[in-house]
Amino acid sequence: MRVLGVDCGTECTGYAVVEQTHDGELVSRSWGGIRLRPQEPLPNRLLTVHEKLAEIISFHQPDEVAIEDVFYSINAKSALKLGQVRGVAMLTAAQAGLPVAEYAPLTIKSAVVGYGRAEKSQVQEMVTRLLRLTAPPEPADAADALAIAICHLHTAATIVRQGG
Repeated sequence: MRVLGVDCGTECTGYAVVEQTHDGELVSRSWGGIRLRPQEPLPNRLLTVHEKLAEIISFHQPDEVAIEDVFYSINAKSALKLGQVRGVAMLTAAQAGLPVAEYAPLTIKSAVVGYGRAEKSQVQEMVTRLLRLTAPPEPADAADALAIAICHLHTAATIVRQGG
């Protein structure tokens, strides 16, 4: 199975394509960040996210998409903008006919690090180890997207093992 993980952000949206081979090995196919210029009008930033994700989907042909679920924010305006980016990511996946799974930050950290309250640096370190990378992925949003994809692959494998 090949999964596109997306870590939505209003300044940088991380993406990662991770595949699990038939023998259970995790292999990273691509990762990076879609950098958005804050001075650009929001509709243009949303269009950039859509176009880049559509390009990634077209090139890498993932089977499914995994996105971090909404978290609670003190700043309502920031949360609303983040929700708009998430909506664009989900719409782009739906346009490509791909199912979308959403995971809470605690679930992602638990699946990758084994501890739901792990620090960002711990997530980066585990992603680096699990994928046998030579250095932690940059930008940090890409490491988060890799973690989201790994979480989905682990969750899907568990469901298969349980007969679901």
